[in-house]
Amino acid sequence: MRIAVFRKAHFNAAHRMHVAEWTDEKNIEVFGLCNSPNYHGHNYEMELKVVGEVDPVTGYLIDLKYLKDLIKVEIEDRFDHKNLNLDTEEFKNTPPSCENICYVIWKIISEKLGSKYEVTVRLYETPRNFVEYPA
Repeated sequence: MRIAVFRKAHFNAAHRMHVAEWTDEKNIEVFGLCNSPNYHGHNYEMELKVVGEVDPVTGYLIDLKYLKDLIKVEIEDRFDHKNLNLDTEEFKNTPPSCENICYVIWKIISEKLGSKYEVTVRLYETPRNFVEYPA
């Protein structure tokens, strides 16, 4: 039986959208308040969807405690209360847009879970703005 399991998580992080090669005027024109030199933050809400076959012995697709712990260690501990531009390796050279953050989370979780599962990440930057990978 194929089924989907979902897990929600939350983290707070600061970031700045800025292209060093652009003028201050162009950065402000493109990114607006997101270009603040003092950074700004979001309360990110994440939904993780894992799809696969239910194990006939356990009745589980995946152990939800394992999934909870994986998200805590690999996502929350890595990104929560961090300045994504300054405190994380993943965004030293990659703009920490919601799109890129979502992709990075997908990549981390997918690599940890392996090819047995299909993984989808939905990341809310605000209650009205969110992205999903893969689309």
